Amino acid sequence: MPFTLATWNINSVRLRKDLVEKLLTEETPDVLCLQECKSPVDKIPLEGFQALGYNHIVARGQKGYNGVAILSKLPIEDVGDRDFAALGHARHVAARLENGVTVHNFYVPAGGDVPDRAVNLKFGQKLDYLSEMRDWFHGERPEKAVLVGDLNIAPREDDVWDHKKMLKVVSHTPVEVEALGATQDAGGWVDITRKDLPEGQLYSWWSYRAKDWDAADKGRRLDHVWATPDIANAGHSSRILRAARGWEKPSDHAPVFATFDL
Repeated sequence: MPFTLATWNINSVRLRKDLVEKLLTEETPDVLCLQECKSPVDKIPLEGFQALGYNHIVARGQKGYNGVAILSKLPIEDVGDRDFAALGHARHVAARLENGVTVHNFYVPAGGDVPDRAVNLKFGQKLDYLSEMRDWFHGERPEKAVLVGDLNIAPREDDVWDHKKMLKVVSHTPVEVEALGATQDAGGWVDITRKDLPEGQLYSWWSYRAKDWDAADKGRRLDHVWATPDIANAGHSSRILRAARGWEKPSDHAPVFATFDL
């Protein structure tokens, strides 16, 4: 039976619970993975989500920062989390659907403003986080899995509004792109979004700093949907709900969708 999955950096699930409910009502994904929830798990406003049929949740949270959650109409089993780079942050959680598919929800560190680990601790943490993800996938070699989330890297030239101008900007520097590529290769992950939409500029994030984000369109594709090779061919109908970036008091990210016939 097919299921549709969405991933969205919500930038505070409590502040934007109405937007989550709007998405669940209008788009009805079977599974919604949220990042940057900025809430302890017991403070996530579940009542409205449950009223819409999302009765299953697996989450990790902390007060004011980070936080990842998987909301589902379908039964899911909590299969744990990992503290990559020993940061003590709520940045990963995994759940398994009844069809055996494991969904990994990630919020990779943003990395600060200076792309130099010698002067920027956050950039070093980002690279270390990706290295530990890579090593884990080398050892585990995941199967029948989907990986989604805000990976905070736009890997391709057409994943940013201006490749040359972005080469020294955190999220598109060569060292980050290389690190993400090594992580992807370690698990054999297939970029489902780009499998479905292989050509052209594609963004999921637009800065709050832009006076008119839509007209300026200086975006980056930071949010991703990957799948292991054994199920990648089942993934289709990828899209980014750009309109959500224009909702009232929005997140600076837009939701990314994919459907899997499994």
